Amino acid sequence: MTVSKIAQIWNLLKSIETGDPGPVAVVNEAKYVQHNPQTHEGSEGLALLFKRLSETEPQVNMVRGFEDGEFVFAHMEYDFATRKICFEVFRFDDGRAVEHWDNIQERTGPNDSGRSMVDGPTEVADLELTEANRSLVRSFVETVLLDGQLDRITDFIQSDGFSDHNPTSADGTSALRLALENKTNGARHIDYKHIHRVLAQGNFVLCASEGQRGGIHSAFYDLFRVANGMIVEHWDTTESIAPRSEWKNTNGKF
Repeated sequence: MTVSKIAQIWNLLKSIETGDPGPVAVVNEAKYVQHNPQTHEGSEGLALLFKRLSETEPQVNMVRGFEDGEFVFAHMEYDFATRKICFEVFRFDDGRAVEHWDNIQERTGPNDSGRSMVDGPTEVADLELTEANRSLVRSFVETVLLDGQLDRITDFIQSDGFSDHNPTSADGTSALRLALENKTNGARHIDYKHIHRVLAQGNFVLCASEGQRGGIHSAFYDLFRVANGMIVEHWDTTESIAPRSEWKNTNGKF
C-alpha cells in the first residue's frame, strides 16, 4: 500500500517526538536543501537530530496537512519547552523529500474573537476549484497586501462571516483593515513586499511572502480557506528573518 506524501511528512515530524529513526528515510539527505536559516545543513543526520530532540520530551501535532503536486505543506503545533505554531513546506523529487522551508511563531492568544491560532475547519473540499482558489488568494495578496488597495478588501473577503485566527486581530474585515492601516514611523506596520510561493489544495491556500513588520525584515505565511469564491477564514505565522551574518546555511529563507 502506497503511503501518501502527507502521511510520510506527518510520520517524519512526529519522529521529533518519538525519536523513531524510520520515518527519516523519506528524506534524501544527499540532495536535501534546508531553508531554515537557523539550522545547519549536513552537519548532523536528521535521525540523530530528531533523536536528540526527542529527549527533551517535545509534543508534535499536525493540525492540517495538504498536498500540491511535488509539495506538502502542513500547519503544525509544537511544544519545545515553549508552545509554537509553524507552517512546514517540503518539496519531493522522485518520491523523497529534497527541500524544506518553514515559518514559526510563538503561540499566543486567543484573540479578541476567542479564536486560537489553529482551531477551525481542517477538511479539504472543492478539489476541482484548487486553481481558481489559488488565483483568488494571489490576487488578494497582490492587490491588498502588496499594493495597499484597502478599499478592495471586500472584493476578495466575505465581509460578513470572515474568521481570523491572527492572535492580535479579530473577526471581520474592519479589524483586518485597521491592522493594515496601522503605521510605524510613517511606514506601513505590516508591509508585504514580495510573494514567493502560493500553494493550494482545494479550499485551502498557503501564501509565503516577504516584507517588513514594524520595520523588521519578516516572513509572512498566510493560510486562507475559500468558500463560494470568497476568502472566509485566515491563519498565519510571522517570523523575523535573521541577518545573513547569522545564518547557519547559505540557502536563504525562501
